[in-house]
Amino acid sequence: MLNSLSAHTEYLAGLSAGRDFEEGPPSKGRDFYLRAEGRLGAASGIEYAAQAMAVHGALLAGASDRPRHGYLTSLRGVTLHVARLDDLPGELSVRAERLSSDGRHVLYRFVISHAGRCLVEGRAAVVLDAEAISQDARR
Repeated sequence: MLNSLSAHTEYLAGLSAGRDFEEGPPSKGRDFYLRAEGRLGAASGIEYAAQAMAVHGALLAGASDRPRHGYLTSLRGVTLHVARLDDLPGELSVRAERLSSDGRHVLYRFVISHAGRCLVEGRAAVVLDAEAISQDARR
């Protein structure tokens, strides 16, 4: 059932976190946009989770519907169990599970892990089609 579908991606936007920064996916590169002072901090996992949420939304929309734009509006219970994500060999696992939705607001739980170890976890609220909500409020 699509309502209980979890977006679980093993490789999203170059999530490989290996030490070889000269080759490989974008997140390995020194110029990767989430890097600061040559490091990929654990808080960057929130961006990876947001991308997984977007993939999940696209899967729910199906091939015939246009995916809706979502805005990350709130984070709760976020725990960073490590300081950084780029000092681990191999790939990261990103899991985003939809907990609830009313059509305009979606609540997700997310977990970033490596080799079965939880690195980053928390909950995120997403507002869909925020422009439509603001237009409704003006009416």
